[in-house]
Amino acid sequence: MSKQIAITGASGFIGRSLCQRLYAGGWRVRLLLRSPASDALFDGINADIVRGDLHDEVALSRFVEGAYAVIHCAGVVRGASQQDFDRVNVEGLARLLDAIERTETSPRLFVLSSLAAREPGLSFYAASKRRGEQLLEQRAGGLNWFALRPPAVYGPGDREMLPLFRAMAKGFAPVPGKKTSRFSMVYVEDIAELVVAWLERETVTPGIYTLHDGRVGGYDWYDVCQTVSGICQRPVRPVEIPHLLLDAPAWLNRYLSRWLGYAPMLTPEKLRELRHPDWVCDNTGLSEVLDWQPRIQLREGLLKTPGWSSLNR
Repeated sequence: MSKQIAITGASGFIGRSLCQRLYAGGWRVRLLLRSPASDALFDGINADIVRGDLHDEVALSRFVEGAYAVIHCAGVVRGASQQDFDRVNVEGLARLLDAIERTETSPRLFVLSSLAAREPGLSFYAASKRRGEQLLEQRAGGLNWFALRPPAVYGPGDREMLPLFRAMAKGFAPVPGKKTSRFSMVYVEDIAELVVAWLERETVTPGIYTLHDGRVGGYDWYDVCQTVSGICQRPVRPVEIPHLLLDAPAWLNRYLSRWLGYAPMLTPEKLRELRHPDWVCDNTGLSEVLDWQPRIQLREGLLKTPGWSSLNR
C-alpha cells in the first residue's frame, strides 16, 4: 500500500499542484480542510479529508496520525498586524508540531516557508515566516524535517502573478520598485517535483533551503520583459510605478482594515517587500542534499501558464 501524505494548505496555489502530483504518483493524500467549499477542488483526487484547521487539536491529531510525512503549505499572506500573520504562520505551526509530538511514530515534516523570511525586518509577514523557521529549528529535535524558501512562484492556478503577466502581454510591466531589482523565479510544478524527491529519499539533512529555476543570479525586469516580448511578438517595457500611487492605497488599507476588519494584501510593509532590490536564490545547498534539478525555464513555464496571453488562453 502507498504511503499516506498529510497536507495542510492544500487548497492554495502550491498545495493544489502538489496534491495533483502526489496523487498521480501513487501516493495517498490526506487533507486538512476547514470548509466543505474547498472539497470541489479535489474532485479528481481520492483524498482522505479531515475537517478542521491548525487551531483544532482533535482534528490535527487525526490529521497526522499514521502519516508517513506532513507537508505544511498553510500560511497567511494578508493582514494588517503582526498578530494577523503570527496566528497561523507561527502559532499554527506550533500546534502542528504539538500534534506530531503526540504521535507514536513521528512523521517526516516538510515546511513551505518564504524567501521573505530572509529579511524579517521588512514586513509582518516576513517576520512571521522567520519566527516560524526559528520555532521549527528550536523544537524539531530528532524530527526528520526540511524547510523551503521559494522565490516568486508562477504556473497554472496562480492568481497573484497572473495580472502582471496580462499587463505584460499588453506591452508594459508595472514595476513597484526599481527596474534593475533582481529576483529568482520558479515554476510551481518544479516545487512539486522537489517534494517528491524529498519523499523518495529517506534521509535528507534538515535545514532551510532556497531554490530557483536554474537561472543563476536571477532576473531583472528587463530580462522578464524580453522573454514575454519573444512569446507575444511585441515590445514589452518595464514601467516604474510612482511611489505615491502605491503608498496612498497601502496606507489607506492600513487604517480602513482596523475599522472594517478585513485583511488587506497591499500594505506599507508589503510594499517594502515588493521594492526590496534583491530576492535572488541559490540552488547550491539544495543540490548537495537532494537529487533534484529544475526542469521548467521561464519561457516554457509562461507558455504552460494559461490565461494571460492570446497564445495560452
